[in-house]
Amino acid sequence: MKAMKLFMKLSGFTIFLIMNSANAQDIHFSQFFETPLARNPAFAGIVNGDIRVQAVFRSQWNSFVDAYKTGSLNAEYKMPVGKGEDFVTCGLQAVYDRAGTADLSTTIVTPVINYHKSISDARNMYLSVAFMGGIVDRKFDRSRITTNNTYDNGTDGEDLANTHYSYLDGSTGISFNSQLGNNPQNNLVLGVAYFHFTKPKNSFYQNANVLLDPRLVFSGDFKLGVNENSWIIFHSDVSKQGAYREIIGGMLYGTKIGNLIDNPDYMIEGGAFLRWDDAIIPVIKIDYHPFAFAISYDVNISQLKTSSYGRGGAELSVTYIGFLDRDNSSLNAVHCPRF
Repeated sequence: MKAMKLFMKLSGFTIFLIMNSANAQDIHFSQFFETPLARNPAFAGIVNGDIRVQAVFRSQWNSFVDAYKTGSLNAEYKMPVGKGEDFVTCGLQAVYDRAGTADLSTTIVTPVINYHKSISDARNMYLSVAFMGGIVDRKFDRSRITTNNTYDNGTDGEDLANTHYSYLDGSTGISFNSQLGNNPQNNLVLGVAYFHFTKPKNSFYQNANVLLDPRLVFSGDFKLGVNENSWIIFHSDVSKQGAYREIIGGMLYGTKIGNLIDNPDYMIEGGAFLRWDDAIIPVIKIDYHPFAFAISYDVNISQLKTSSYGRGGAELSVTYIGFLDRDNSSLNAVHCPRF
């Protein structure tokens, strides 16, 4: 019983620290390459299609605490503008996260607009600038927090009457996207993004000194055709948010399955990623056009690996990419943003 009481006290205290941390970290995914708007708003619309819809679900720390559940949904619509080869993408990102025994939850809804400027007449080469902004809502279940005084037949001594707050958030980004050489399979995407430039208050007490640190992200993706049937894709991000740093990168090898090279039955990709000092992440992805499905699992290699028995988080993603039946579809364009 004493052990149970101690666990409950620590659970409540941990949530209390999370809610009032001045160095809060953003929600992130191991399949970061399937959440482009969370990497950089200027990655919206850099896809071989007119529309893209992606959903990712993550469940983490099932082995020793209440699992953290996180879901992300992004939708993008790309269309040409003017008489040249420029495009604009409008989109939306929605994220929901639920953490721990106190049901600390975060809901994020942020529309995005991205302008793609063609900078070459000879090939696909675009400079994109984007802005993304919206509302963030956070809340927790006060009845599920237990502190020391509760066991002494008194009040818990914590003034946590405010269980909900919201704030406006804003982010921006720039990206460079280009075909390399004459092979349309060879593509490069580089980007820099700056999240939370509004520096919102991040406290249930509305403490003006507790702000959400801006996050700076450098991204680089590279796709290389090996032959007519296979390719290699590299994805990488380097993030900095306050005192927190994250480096993640890895590779997927893909191949076509079927008799027709231009219209294969399906495509499969497999590989692994490394989140530095944290996890090794094997990934399997199956593309059954216009849908793609990917599954990954974090193998914990951090200092928590003893307590977690190497278990981290499982993720599942679903992607839809398609062209619209219209005269100005990017399917008919000579040049367009793509990867």
